[in-house]
Amino acid sequence: MNDTLQHMSIDEIIEFLSGLDGILILRPGPGDGSPELSWGDVFFYYAPDGEVPKATQPFATIVTKDYPEDERSRLNRPGAFRLNVSAGKDAFVSWTGLRPRDAPASEADPSVADSVMAHPVYGPLGWLAVVNPGPRTEQAVLELLRTAHDLARSRHRRRAGSTSP
Repeated sequence: MNDTLQHMSIDEIIEFLSGLDGILILRPGPGDGSPELSWGDVFFYYAPDGEVPKATQPFATIVTKDYPEDERSRLNRPGAFRLNVSAGKDAFVSWTGLRPRDAPASEADPSVADSVMAHPVYGPLGWLAVVNPGPRTEQAVLELLRTAHDLARSRHRRRAGSTSP
């Protein structure tokens, strides 16, 4: 990681997403019943009723540490975090040049900062990842987050049987 790059902060990403409609932000921590491993991470859902949707994954997450079987991004470095975004197949193909199912064959180093790439574990499910988003990826990250939010909102409305925009 190049420490001279000014990266987006976790708080800046949270602030951006807080400005979109229907956002539920979960920040697990001590005393809330969440697993200790998730403490310090952030989960973003489209949930206009303020309740965590049942049988729905977040549309974006921020992880602040390595997880078992997900250490290749080297998030245990000081200041490192990874933004993970489910922005749909089209965005995935556009950014990686791969179909999601081909993501495990990617040669990309998932520890490289400020680069949009297939998620090192969930790439086959169409997730993108950026370690310490910075000047090269800031605009892309904001667009990917808007797209992921729009997709999550559309899924929510389909499940609720609503056809309103």
